[in-house]
Amino acid sequence: MIAVVEIAGKQYKVAPQSKIQVDLLEAEVGNSITIDKVLLKSADDGSNCIVGQPYTGDSLKAKVLEHIKGDKVTVFKFRAKKRYAKTQGHRQNYTILEVESFT
Repeated sequence: MIAVVEIAGKQYKVAPQSKIQVDLLEAEVGNSITIDKVLLKSADDGSNCIVGQPYTGDSLKAKVLEHIKGDKVTVFKFRAKKRYAKTQGHRQNYTILEVESFT
């Protein structure tokens, strides 16, 4: 079973027992969450494809494994001959989910 789900405004392709990295969710580590926004559901070989309008009505259950920070992104702004230079850094927070089952 393969599905495309929408989590926090972004779409992810998932399968049972797969791990996905999504933007930070307000859930405790070890808890299970239910995702109701399933856009597409299909068998592994591509047969029996069900496309939602916009959602299929199915849901999936996922377990929160951990919260992590992504790689650091450095932004450097510079203006030649103006003595202007500015450095900024950013690290995005992510949540790692493991898909348990489809319902």
